[in-house]
Amino acid sequence: MTTTEAHPSDPARPDDHGAARARLLAAPGLGGAARRAALARLTDGWLTGLYREAGAPAGTALVAVGGYGRGELSPRSDLDVLLLHEGPIDAALPERIWYPVWDSGAALDHSVRTLEEARTVAADDLKAQLGLLDARHIAGDPALTAALRSALLADWRAGAARRLPELQQMAAERAERHGELSFLLEPDLKEARGGLRDVVTLNAIAATWLADAPRDGLESAAARLADVRDALHLTTGRATERLSLQDQDQVAARLGVLDADTLLRQVYEAARTITYASDVTWRAVDRVLAARSGRGRRISRIAFPFSGVGRGAGAVAKGAVERRPLAEGVVEQDGEAVLAQGARPAQDPVLALRAAAAAAQAGLTVSYATVRRLAAEAKPLPVPWPDEAREQLITLLGAGEACLPVWEALEAEGLITRLLPDWERVRCRPQRNAVHRWTVDRHLIETAVRAAAMTRRVARPDLLLVAALLHDIGKGWPGDHSEAGEVIVRDVAVRMGFDKADTDTLALLVRHHLTLVDTATRRDPDDPATVASITEVVGTVAHLELLHALTEADATATGPAAWSSWRASLVADLAARAAARLAGAVYPVAAEPTAEEERLAVEAARTGAPSLSLHAHAEHDTTGTEPMGVELTLAIPDRPGLLGTVAGVLALHRLTVRSAGLRELDPAGIGPVLLLSWTVAAEYGELPEAARLRADLRRALDGSLDVARKLAERDAAAPRRRGIATPPPVVSVARGASSSATILEVRAHDAPGLLHRIGRALDAAGVRVRTAHVSTLGADAVDAFYVTDAAGLPLEPDRAAEVARSVQAALG
Repeated sequence: MTTTEAHPSDPARPDDHGAARARLLAAPGLGGAARRAALARLTDGWLTGLYREAGAPAGTALVAVGGYGRGELSPRSDLDVLLLHEGPIDAALPERIWYPVWDSGAALDHSVRTLEEARTVAADDLKAQLGLLDARHIAGDPALTAALRSALLADWRAGAARRLPELQQMAAERAERHGELSFLLEPDLKEARGGLRDVVTLNAIAATWLADAPRDGLESAAARLADVRDALHLTTGRATERLSLQDQDQVAARLGVLDADTLLRQVYEAARTITYASDVTWRAVDRVLAARSGRGRRISRIAFPFSGVGRGAGAVAKGAVERRPLAEGVVEQDGEAVLAQGARPAQDPVLALRAAAAAAQAGLTVSYATVRRLAAEAKPLPVPWPDEAREQLITLLGAGEACLPVWEALEAEGLITRLLPDWERVRCRPQRNAVHRWTVDRHLIETAVRAAAMTRRVARPDLLLVAALLHDIGKGWPGDHSEAGEVIVRDVAVRMGFDKADTDTLALLVRHHLTLVDTATRRDPDDPATVASITEVVGTVAHLELLHALTEADATATGPAAWSSWRASLVADLAARAAARLAGAVYPVAAEPTAEEERLAVEAARTGAPSLSLHAHAEHDTTGTEPMGVELTLAIPDRPGLLGTVAGVLALHRLTVRSAGLRELDPAGIGPVLLLSWTVAAEYGELPEAARLRADLRRALDGSLDVARKLAERDAAAPRRRGIATPPPVVSVARGASSSATILEVRAHDAPGLLHRIGRALDAAGVRVRTAHVSTLGADAVDAFYVTDAAGLPLEPDRAAEVARSVQAALG
């Protein structure tokens, strides 16, 4: 920090200083950082005059600390001043300096200390130490101030390993008390999370030389908050940091901002920049301190690029870097998701979403350098999106709470608005309603987080998550936001690649996301017209399930006042009445076998061996044909344990099952053959060779390959990841949905070997799987199994319930 010299014409007398200060604050065209610096210079000149008039001897210095030390004086800021001395001084000297300041009405925070006393205070009081780190010379002996700065910085760096955890805890407690600046209707510009105090904290971390914050946009964000605070001081005439509702219009007018909502959006955007920089920096600090204590890989220092795009983790490492695969092109390193060495963002438009989804599902965030690189190099998604892009977005949202830091990282670099251009209109948009605790955009992602815990309640978790994300997307447009949202979501759904039926469902959910709760709380449930109004809107039980879950997710994400046990019971009762009226599940009917499927079935029946075909499955975009996986068709003479065995072989080859169908055929009357149709994709890396996959299938079927043992050995050898908490699996019996079989529905978090475990559990239960419909929607598996007893008859109710419990236990 450079010394600020007093201007020769700066007044020394309090009356002169007050008049000069008033003229400076009223000067047209002077504002922002320039006015704060001018105030600091004016105050420096005044205090220099007071110091000289007091007859301060040699061996003393007047030092500015804290915000004044940084040269950042707002109109009503306190003056933090230290009188530093080497030897004994006249006891009346400090009062000769301080009294004129008090007489002027200025707020003064003062102290008188020797160098050693200042160091002792700093060692005992972290807040005092932070203020002293910004020490700046005003008057007297500059060598004394320089010695103070050198000693304090040396102490700070030497004690960083002890002090930084204390500083982190202090920041967390402050955030707990004051909330998040990015979402508050009456925020504290200094103390709330993402406020000016956090900028001071980031500068203190940088002074340790252990880590530095990502600097892009940080200075301008801090300046914006400081400008708002200046305007607030001038509007209220008080040294307040809270931007109260009654002051926002005047503050906006003083800053030349359109209105109070625009002012809040600017405040929120600045706060998010500071919050994201803080999150990134504290993760870096944690890694450095863990390495120093022997709990992590040795790192000498972590730095972030001030400009341009970093391609690595930004760390100087000693020793090999451990990188574990997460998904294609994505690995885990130092507790973050980073790009694999061979990843090419410019050639892989889905990579950003794949990295985000993999990170969230693993309970990680995406590294700063990786997000920067993706923002700089990633190619825009084609329209409509490839299936994988849509699935990865759903997987990201389905991670629940773990989605939030990943989403914030993507948003910080503009990747969210690039994926969803309509997001920009709701981004940082305040909601002037006491019921709402979040901005519109944060409310939307919070609703998706709540919905992720409800995916076991619906047959289409993917539609629930997307509807949750977009249900208020119409806010900010004229008219009813539900009606505007319906129009927007139809366009967004088509761009995402949803078919017409799914697009219609999403539009229905967005248009009517308030209908269920409004009807339940305002209409008589015993009036037949009340139930009829809901059934006419939803049309099907599946839509009703989705609307019920969305209603609850929306309300619980709004705030405590929006949902209560009373409201929940009213909504649940109305939904149950409507469901009874709509009763009757409809399950998909298998299409007629193709000529290829019939050929495979005949071959399997005649030879008694499995018959297999593999076909590459591809999607087309503007870059050409992009392989997405394989269509695997397998015909095998029926035998016990078939489903679990085949699924286990696929899991051994790290193939993820996206969809699967199983049905029984009797080609040409030769004998029963099971036909399995799978769509699979590689978890990461290359797809296995067809010949190797075929050989392992045959070995597994003849008993020479113990699939269960191999999977158990691989799982035992794999490194443990913390992962994320997911809703428990739900296995239920769909009663009355089929007259020829018992239908078991399984809704669970997708994981390697899931279908293998289900198949083994069904085999152990002694039931036959006649038909199966398996779907993977994002990170959720939604499966239906048509099972019978050994005689081919539906299971008795008690027996069906017992089988459902055994399958659920196997998945628990």
